[in-house]
Amino acid sequence: MTSIERTAYPRFKRFLSARELHVFYTPQTEEIAWASGQVRSDNRLLALMVQLKCFNRMGYFPRLDDVPEAVVARIRRDLGLGEDVAAVYDSDRTRGHHRMLIRRRSEVVSDMPAARAVAAAAIREAAGRKNDPADLINVALEKLVEGSFELPGYTTLDEMAAMIREEVNSATFALVVERIGPAGVAGLDRMLVTAGGPGAKSDYNRLKRTAPRPSWTDYRLQIDHLRWVDSLGDARAWLEGIAPSKIADFAGEGEAGDAAVLGDYGAAKRIAILAAMVYAAQQRARDDTAEMFCRRVATLTKRARVELEELKKKQQKVTEALIVNYRQVLEHLDPLGPVAAQQAAALEMARKTVEAAGGFPEELARIDAVRATHGDNHVPLVGRHFGKDRSSMLAMVGVLDLEATSADRSVLQLLDYMREHTMLTRDHIPGRIPVFDEHGRPVTDPETGAQRVHVFDTSFASENWNKAIRDRNRPGMFVRRHLEACVLTYLAEELRTGDVAVTGAQAYANWADQLLTPDEVAEMLPGFCAEVGIPATAAGFRADLHERLDAQCRTTDGAYPDLADFTIDDAGRPSLKQFRAAPPTPSAQALALAVRDRMPERTLMGILAWTGHWLEWWRRFSPVSGSDPKLKDPFVRYILTTFTYGTNLGPAQAARHIAGVTAHELATTSARHVTIGKLNKAIADVVDAFTELDLIKAWGDGSVVAADGTQVDTFIDNLLAETSIRYGGAGGIAYHYVSDTYIALFSKFIPVGVWEAVHIIQGLLDQQSRVRPDTIHADTQGQALPVYALAHLCGFELMPRVRNWKDLNFYRVSAATRFRHIEALFGEPGRNVIDWDLIERHYDDLMRVVLSVAAGKISSVTLLRRLSTYSRRNNFYKAFRKVGRVIRTIQLLRYLSDPQLRRRTTAATNKVESYNNFSAWCRFGNEGRVRDNDPAEQEKHIKFSTLLTDAVIFHTTLDMMSVLRQLAAEGWEISPEDLTVLSPYQTMRINRFGVYATDEITVTPEQYDAHLPDIDLTVREPVS
Repeated sequence: MTSIERTAYPRFKRFLSARELHVFYTPQTEEIAWASGQVRSDNRLLALMVQLKCFNRMGYFPRLDDVPEAVVARIRRDLGLGEDVAAVYDSDRTRGHHRMLIRRRSEVVSDMPAARAVAAAAIREAAGRKNDPADLINVALEKLVEGSFELPGYTTLDEMAAMIREEVNSATFALVVERIGPAGVAGLDRMLVTAGGPGAKSDYNRLKRTAPRPSWTDYRLQIDHLRWVDSLGDARAWLEGIAPSKIADFAGEGEAGDAAVLGDYGAAKRIAILAAMVYAAQQRARDDTAEMFCRRVATLTKRARVELEELKKKQQKVTEALIVNYRQVLEHLDPLGPVAAQQAAALEMARKTVEAAGGFPEELARIDAVRATHGDNHVPLVGRHFGKDRSSMLAMVGVLDLEATSADRSVLQLLDYMREHTMLTRDHIPGRIPVFDEHGRPVTDPETGAQRVHVFDTSFASENWNKAIRDRNRPGMFVRRHLEACVLTYLAEELRTGDVAVTGAQAYANWADQLLTPDEVAEMLPGFCAEVGIPATAAGFRADLHERLDAQCRTTDGAYPDLADFTIDDAGRPSLKQFRAAPPTPSAQALALAVRDRMPERTLMGILAWTGHWLEWWRRFSPVSGSDPKLKDPFVRYILTTFTYGTNLGPAQAARHIAGVTAHELATTSARHVTIGKLNKAIADVVDAFTELDLIKAWGDGSVVAADGTQVDTFIDNLLAETSIRYGGAGGIAYHYVSDTYIALFSKFIPVGVWEAVHIIQGLLDQQSRVRPDTIHADTQGQALPVYALAHLCGFELMPRVRNWKDLNFYRVSAATRFRHIEALFGEPGRNVIDWDLIERHYDDLMRVVLSVAAGKISSVTLLRRLSTYSRRNNFYKAFRKVGRVIRTIQLLRYLSDPQLRRRTTAATNKVESYNNFSAWCRFGNEGRVRDNDPAEQEKHIKFSTLLTDAVIFHTTLDMMSVLRQLAAEGWEISPEDLTVLSPYQTMRINRFGVYATDEITVTPEQYDAHLPDIDLTVREPVS
């Protein structure tokens, strides 16, 4: 049976907050009047009202014995009844009559056969896409609520979901087995067999392999791995027609277990899960191979740049010597010099000067060497660095099926041509080739009769590359070594931009194929645009942006004379005074000190246990198969597992300090019961409870979120880890989305080398709490033109703190636009003008992409990674860039002209930076280093840390509120402005170390108080 706590089925929580009692269980005046007219006794009045309020809240009639006393007491008090009045019935007939009255009043459909039919249809449809029984029950609940049905009992829905899921999955398993065939089935079964001596691994474990770092050796091994997973069979054909989400669930279940666990499954289920694992492994291998290729190209190109700088330093002395020699030559040839009359003698002396310096050939060679390193042209040096990787890179091209995502195939055509000459050792290959038809006969020009010749298009390459790949002494010929380096370099770039895709991959697939169809877009567009507040037509969208930009430009220009912090000098150089926050008032400092000194002692283990009792976030965890946990005490095990990974101690260290649990039990629980999705839901449970605490009203309203990353050390043998110049060390970035109320809404682990802005939108779309921020603050890493555009189109306001704002272009509405005070910001007159026609022309493209992101068809990270790099072919890039110019100009002007906005932006970014430090303090184990090379496990580590940190923030805020109530009772005058200086990032009273006793885990705490009834929480924004 699926635990009811894992579903959305309405139930009474273990602890009901005062807000819930007030909002959901307070009888209204007209309800009291209606109920009073139906009954003659106080007991029946109370019973009828309890049933009415519970039915309105839950959609079904709970047993009166199951209704919490807090609910009954609240309703009894509001009805003005005595304590001796009980909500009981003396007959089933009366209870049934009351339920009939409530159904009529509530206008629900009380037809259980019809409700079960609706639920069954919804579950059967969803079972083709979802595998978790809890998700299937939730889908049924949505349909029942949509149809205004009285809800069937939970057991009914649970049994129905289990039965239909079994039917659908069995049919799916049988179909997969039939497609694979007997020989393929036998091959997959052999993957579970371990051959060899002790320590040997089965091919099943090999399927789980994650990519190592992109070294030369590992790159070759990755290509071998790709060939191996492809040799297992055509998994795409096996699973054709099965929903990707369903395949992912099956693959996740297989990867969470081991060979022994899969061996216990039924034959058909085992084969289907192995097939899903092969499918996932083939996708992952392609993505990893493409990623490693791009990383290798970037590494080799970087080496060429480094070599160029080293050569420049070496050539500096040569340059100085050449200048000295040239000066001597000029002195001898100077017509005004003492030997000018003797021309022959002057030439002879100049010649001797050159010979003394090493001779004409030597001097010319030195001049050529200096010219080669002059400027920033590293291109001629790239080819030699590709030599060692050449065979591996060309082998990669052979195992990956590359496709152009536009009509321009120039890079791929040259790649094919280059591969045809792989085995040749000659230095030059022709730049044009004769054209033959499909029968091998020459194709001739009908007018001239001459054979047609195909000239390869190299317009995709830069001027420097076009010079390098051609030899002036060999017209019409390519320099093979430079051509190979050029094509491979641009292939990596086009893989990053999405102009070239990898068939059968996921991250590197043709992302345009993942977009909604035009018909789907047309259906969704009006509702989406109304929700986010943008026009639903191309002309309206253009006009709206035009009006916004024009209005903000003129507002800033008009306000400029009154701006004290923002100035433009006579030379047109803008400057903005740095904002400095005012120090806390003496009363605020005294309050913060009093709160700190009275905070009770806590432990991280105790905090997790108490928040677990109150919020039941641990209920989100369960076996990957979807069944309920069969652990002896799931609560204790999940608390210990969260503590183990949230503190980053790891199972081995945690087991040494915690009695009664082994490292294997902790590791297995994390692997088989906890997924990234379940951690996201658990984090959301804590966040939702946090939003009901009164104190946070002094800190913010949840409408603002700040995003920022902090470097986390990892092992280096994985594809995510890189050395960071910005952060230092090797590892990845823990990217956090922190609300203006201090709590983290979401977290993600991202590579160091990725511009952080590409992740900023997806986190807000993926976070599952009830908090819905509309403003995003970030630092300079959080902004890019396509990100500004996507944020606006998704209904978010991106307002980063941009360090280099002076270096950015501000854009005009039209070439004729002029401003009295801020004209210098926009560059030369007539320059930096928005192309409104392009924006209107590509409106449909923009909305197709945005709606696809909103519908979950494509990740905004995938999209922005493709749009963050210049693409000459991608119309999506051009459109997003133009819209981004409009929005960025508006936001920069607002930032420069609004001191309070700058104050809020600084405060928000300071909070996320403080959160990063506090989170690192909670994640103290192993010096903060994530000791796992699997990217999925690395992300789980970060989310475990976020769950622990948010639980500490929640519990600390409760403790602070308790202290504030004490102070208020003692007569302290507490102003809302003083409360703003308080922070839940408290560490002095929290014990992280020592022997971790599990006694406090089993202690059930009293209900917490979320309110501060005697304290004013209305904060007034300071006036500039």
